[in-house]
Amino acid sequence: VLTKEEQIYLLVEAKEKCQRDIKAQPEKIKDPDVRCVFALWAGPSCPPEWDGIICWPRGSPSQEVSVPCPDYIYDFNHKGHAYRYCSAFGTWAMALSINKTWANYTECALLFSSESRSHQKEVFDRLHLMYTVGYSISLASLIVAVCILSYFKRLHCTRNYIHVHLFTSFICRALSIFIKDMVLYSGPSPSDTDRIREDELRGPLPEPQSALVGCKVVVTLFLYFLATNHYWILVEGLYLHSLIFMAFLSNKSYLWVLIIIGWGVPAVFVSIWASVRASLADTQCWDLSAGNMKWVYQIPILAAVVVNFFLFLNIVRVLASKLWESTTGKLDPRQQYRKLLRSTLVLMPLFGVHYVVFTAMPYTEVSGLLWQIQMHYEMLFNSSQGFFVAFFYCFCNGEVQAEIRKAHFRRLLALDLGQRERPGSCCCPGRGSPGPQNTSLAGRGAGGTRGMLLPARPRLPGYIPGSGTSAQLLSQRPRGENTVDLTDLTQCHPQPSKELETVL
Repeated sequence: VLTKEEQIYLLVEAKEKCQRDIKAQPEKIKDPDVRCVFALWAGPSCPPEWDGIICWPRGSPSQEVSVPCPDYIYDFNHKGHAYRYCSAFGTWAMALSINKTWANYTECALLFSSESRSHQKEVFDRLHLMYTVGYSISLASLIVAVCILSYFKRLHCTRNYIHVHLFTSFICRALSIFIKDMVLYSGPSPSDTDRIREDELRGPLPEPQSALVGCKVVVTLFLYFLATNHYWILVEGLYLHSLIFMAFLSNKSYLWVLIIIGWGVPAVFVSIWASVRASLADTQCWDLSAGNMKWVYQIPILAAVVVNFFLFLNIVRVLASKLWESTTGKLDPRQQYRKLLRSTLVLMPLFGVHYVVFTAMPYTEVSGLLWQIQMHYEMLFNSSQGFFVAFFYCFCNGEVQAEIRKAHFRRLLALDLGQRERPGSCCCPGRGSPGPQNTSLAGRGAGGTRGMLLPARPRLPGYIPGSGTSAQLLSQRPRGENTVDLTDLTQCHPQPSKELETVL
């Protein structure tokens, strides 16, 4: 997409080149006598000229001249041609109704036809619906995942802290997209592609308006959260890579370094881009490209994507080698391949592998089958990536599921105890009872095991095999024994190998 200023700049360049070519044509014949003889022999011809859009070559009498639609006009159909007619008298045919030189730009303006616009609107509406639904589902699942990882203190560790930051970056990205759409596309705006007029392209540059400040801030925040999302994906890749290939020290200082990479580095180059844009191209709402300025933020993002892709390949290589070493002679080769494929598919959304597919293929024109495939692919995977990350690394996590089951078990147990302690309950000592019974849930009170209020373990509501007895769940534990200290970020998995297994 080009801004109006960029389009004017390209037109000025094309005009200057055309004028240089026109001036250089007579100079090809040095001798003036030969030049005169050549002109008499050739007869009258239509002179080359610049009409404001196309540089027309010299035309032969009574011939139609065709010129390819120029590629420097962004919205033209670059596969079509424009036409002029050179009369027998060596003059360009005139359109008498407007008293101007006649030219046929019909093929160039195919993209402006009502049928073409309706088709593009249908495509854009479908893409908008696709990414709106995808980001909405991702946003809801990510909010739930962040609440789960933040609520259960036993899940507080370096790995899950990084997950929370990654989920938050996905949330901010989705919210910024929704806000940007509301700000940019909420109100009706006149179409700029109905027709191309020379006076519009040559009109005065619009002055900066204070009303666009909020819009510029929204676009800047959108780019920032887009960049932070890519860099937190990179942080996840660096963390997982460090678990495999180096001695990993899980402490607060290391976590702060990752936080600076995830939130701080994007702030630097997005701020640089905003400063450059405000100084050199402070026009409109900053939502359109401003030439090479886009590389200020695109190069760091592309670098993060490429680095993460190589980390992904290296980790998959190590997983494959370890899988073959540990399961040699134990599993069928097809089972080994399935296990490797499953691990690879789980890692793909975390590393953002889908970004690499069209990284080297920039948007050339808003049309064609290839463009539609690219846009549908990107909208589908970009909008749903947050959901898959939350699903694989929170909802399918064994520790998270265990904590949720324990919380559900405690709630059922508390409700059961509350019902038993009500007056008149069969298990609550009343007036007719021989005397107060001393019971202990831990089974270590004066009543011993005979004074427990709970039935056998297999009949407990929400009983989890292997999760410990109800007494162990409810008994008070001294600090330092099976408790989680938030100052120690390694308690989830003290050993990197176990943590890696949990991640995968």
